Amino acid sequence: MHGCVNLYGVGVRFNRPLGGLRGLPSCDRAEVSIHIGDLPRELADERLPARDRYVGEAQSPDAAPSVRFAEALDRAFYRFSYADGTRIVVDRAGDNVWATVPEGATVEDTGTYLLGPTMGFVLRLRGLVCLHASAVEIGGAAVAFAGEAGAGKSSLAAAFAQRGHRVLTDDVGALRLLDGRVHVAPAYPRVRLWPDSADALFGSRDALPRITPSWDKRYLDLNDGARRFADEPLALAAIYVLRRGRRDLSPSIQALDPRTALIELVPQMYSTRLLDGPMRAREFEFLSILVAAVPVLRLTCPEAFGRIHEVCDAVLRDRG
Repeated sequence: MHGCVNLYGVGVRFNRPLGGLRGLPSCDRAEVSIHIGDLPRELADERLPARDRYVGEAQSPDAAPSVRFAEALDRAFYRFSYADGTRIVVDRAGDNVWATVPEGATVEDTGTYLLGPTMGFVLRLRGLVCLHASAVEIGGAAVAFAGEAGAGKSSLAAAFAQRGHRVLTDDVGALRLLDGRVHVAPAYPRVRLWPDSADALFGSRDALPRITPSWDKRYLDLNDGARRFADEPLALAAIYVLRRGRRDLSPSIQALDPRTALIELVPQMYSTRLLDGPMRAREFEFLSILVAAVPVLRLTCPEAFGRIHEVCDAVLRDRG
């Protein structure tokens, strides 16, 4: 669908339909407008003077960086240039986004950038703090699983969905204070899984559709009859920071004191490498509130997909 939808707690208007938006509640007022098509004329020229803020790694010495993030026109705009040719521009306030669909790609390919990394950065521009985390509903509240790429965040979200728990997000945990409590805003009704995770959880990667025809990554649709998507903000009851342990060890959970929790959460913040000084200052201020208000625990998981339901059991016992 397209139009105006509630995405991460923000009204976002899309000019093109994206499959991941299906099932999201509509909204009357757009706070962010996303235009998929051509870039504004003054921003389309790659020779436009710009200052790199972050350059990702290249897959080979001769390849382009995975992503190049730069400021343009005296910081009035930010530009993401991806190795596959996708270009995304965001204005300074986070009110407007423009994105291209390179030759040989589809709108859904571009959508993978827009719904994740781009919106994560837009939320940061608009003053929200975001964890690199999945979140599910347990006992009427949100429980977040934070960790670096490959830690198992999405796999845990899918495993809890299999057990009937509603999922809020599988990657960007947008946090905001509502009525004096930290809440997690819902993302969109999909959990994205790598093929080996889909094999372990669903018997075969072919049991789940591809995100796009050109990616082997799959997704679990949360729009089915089980209503496994939480489309309203939920108060955050706990954050588990994921760590990988030996395959033969049982899952373990360790509560962290606020100082240790702060140290553990700093690397798990979304888009941190793209932030300027004032944004980082706001992030630390919010983190201080967060670790004082919400329990943070270290969750050590056996490095074996086949034991992920043991991890779910450990979390449910801890929350019980």
